[in-house]
Amino acid sequence: MSSIFCHATAEQIVAVVDAVYTCREAEVELVERFCDLTNDHAQNALGLAFDIGFLTKTGSQFKPNSPFARFLSTFNVDIKAAVLRVMLESYKPFEIFRQRLISTNSADKAAQQTVAVLNLSTHREHVKDTLLSLGTYARALKVEGGGRYSHDTTDPAAFLQLIADGCSSLISAEQFVLLHLATAANVVSRKEVIVPLSDACIKANEGKASEAVTSAGNAVESYLEELAGRMSVLLSGASGIIQKLEKFRLGNKLSKKIIESGKYLGQVRNAADHGIDSDIGASWEILEDTGKQYVMVACSFIQACHEREVGGAFII
Repeated sequence: MSSIFCHATAEQIVAVVDAVYTCREAEVELVERFCDLTNDHAQNALGLAFDIGFLTKTGSQFKPNSPFARFLSTFNVDIKAAVLRVMLESYKPFEIFRQRLISTNSADKAAQQTVAVLNLSTHREHVKDTLLSLGTYARALKVEGGGRYSHDTTDPAAFLQLIADGCSSLISAEQFVLLHLATAANVVSRKEVIVPLSDACIKANEGKASEAVTSAGNAVESYLEELAGRMSVLLSGASGIIQKLEKFRLGNKLSKKIIESGKYLGQVRNAADHGIDSDIGASWEILEDTGKQYVMVACSFIQACHEREVGGAFII
């Protein structure tokens, strides 16, 4: 029985992993819109990202499967290349292709032999194009010209150092978030609130305003779900930040001004996350400054809510 091999480019792999990580989980249709890919391209890229190990799948939903998925979502191309290279070292089709490429000095023959060894049903040209794209993007293969490629012999420690540098950036961003959450940082979930806020900081600083808003918006919605559990607020039927905030009006769990200020976060997140707005017949462009300010407002909003939860100061 032959095995299926998904045909995609390295850039498409990076894009779909970024989409799934940013959205926490995503179906093919959401990835299409997020990455501006056709359905076929999105499905193939998601399939290959799954095979390599970046993603897992439950039903129709894709979710991040590797801690490295976070690096593809937030860091520069050098770190993305290093992360992909590390993952390719345990990806069987690439292992075989690279070995046969060294032995035959021919990408065509290497692809043909990889198809044969693994009994792949995908055409060898698609296998060749995909593995060359992955290899050159990850800098595991070097282009020699005339259709020739060679194996890169750079010390793997150099790529691990790049990843270590990326971890340092994450730590700095997380410390920034903890500082601005103040005492609220002691009660929120690290995974669901602090990590996406940290990612949002990095994305905002990179000029990825829309992605920053999406990540920080996810953090705010997760925080409201946690807060509702502690304050005995029922969120059934409430979707998104704005609807969840309305549930806190009952019993005056949160003051009107906090709720209304939080709706700003919901509206901007909807503008960044929902594609074409039916009211204007177009999609919204999120300014770089909006992305940076959104993260700060999100932290301040969480801090304000926490003060009301513990009977502290009225801050906004």
